[in-house]
Amino acid sequence: MTFAKGLGTGLFLTTLCFLIAPKAKADEWNQKATLTFSQPFEVPGVGQHLLPAGTYVFKLMDSTADRHIVQIFNQSESHVFTTILAIPDYRLKATNKMVVTFREAPAGTPQSLKAWFNPGRKWGYHFVYERPRAIELAKENNEDVLATPVVLADAPVETLKSAPIEAVTPTGETVETAQVVEAPPAAPAPVLVASLPKTASRLPLIGLLGFLSLCAGFGLLGISRLKA
Repeated sequence: MTFAKGLGTGLFLTTLCFLIAPKAKADEWNQKATLTFSQPFEVPGVGQHLLPAGTYVFKLMDSTADRHIVQIFNQSESHVFTTILAIPDYRLKATNKMVVTFREAPAGTPQSLKAWFNPGRKWGYHFVYERPRAIELAKENNEDVLATPVVLADAPVETLKSAPIEAVTPTGETVETAQVVEAPPAAPAPVLVASLPKTASRLPLIGLLGFLSLCAGFGLLGISRLKA
């Protein structure tokens, strides 16, 4: 069982969640976060697939609307352990702590990295595994897992940016990724407000009032002459 340093007991639901107090606020542009783990854990991506206990730096390398490229560095950021393909994941409520989730694993084996959310953010990163390993994880956890048919160990970053992403079931079937990641709530329907026509210029009204006043003046003048 893997725990983040200083965390205590994990929360078991369908996955084990880690609430980690970050050492520093995540940088806005690359979401840099420093995390410490007390036991080894499995990671997907290009590079080493099993990381020992220790402190690591997570960084967002590249991001588009439908996918992310995340890198995991050593604490000094002098070495990249793995480059990971991920897609956006949504949670209904943000927390003020770092959240990293892992899938449960058989006793005595490291747990596999699942998702990462930075403090105060509803959007996070759900990690993608190579299809053969994704099917194994799906069977072990009886849940759908994000997968790609691309061999990640040999894939350059440019390949990751366009690699197909799917989800696999415990039986090896392919399903929509929407069955794995949380979709954001639907936006409320826009309220249509009828716009009233702009008020016409007041100049014609002022002119009319002036004309009526002039007519009234001439009328009074004519009446006064008749009386005279």
